[in-house]
Amino acid sequence: MKKNKVLFVLLVFLFKSYAFSQNKISVPDAFLKSYANETNKEYQLAVNDLLEIYDAKFYELNVRLGWLFYYMANYEESVKYYKIAIQIKPNSVEARLGFVLPASALANWDAVLEQYLEILKIDEKNSTVNYFVGLIFYNKNDYANAEKYFEKVYNLYPFNYDTVIILALTKQKLKKNADAKDFYNKALIFYPTDQTAFEGLKALE
Repeated sequence: MKKNKVLFVLLVFLFKSYAFSQNKISVPDAFLKSYANETNKEYQLAVNDLLEIYDAKFYELNVRLGWLFYYMANYEESVKYYKIAIQIKPNSVEARLGFVLPASALANWDAVLEQYLEILKIDEKNSTVNYFVGLIFYNKNDYANAEKYFEKVYNLYPFNYDTVIILALTKQKLKKNADAKDFYNKALIFYPTDQTAFEGLKALE
């Protein structure tokens, strides 16, 4: 009798396991459902579709969850999934840039700067990241470091207003007036009526 009872329990367990495996959605189907729900602005459903197949070692899954939670303004959860993605693929610039989105929304600028600097170890000529690192230092009143990163961007893309004007402002903060004047004049090549450039030049007189 006892033997039959054990056999019955085992059969029930096997049946439930089989049923679960039959009902479990495939990875492509889960992503397809998630994309469809996102398109319909059903963001929580889009998340739930992916949680059905969640695997902590699945890079693409964690990146997508990071994005969806960011879009839902659940920044802490977004950070969590982007961190997992970074652990899986430490050289992924994509995941680190993703992390920056919710970290910025949380005003965690130290974490943002940390990720940007890690990206530059991987991709030292990333102009966007160099520019934003420069801005972070500029806003911290660390103009010497800001200048260093802005100049990297300028050397890569000399004909760019945003870079030229911020370099002019930075040079002025550093009392490098001749350089500041040169960059303000460059800014006027882009926008001949630019008030920031005119005001900067007037301040240097």
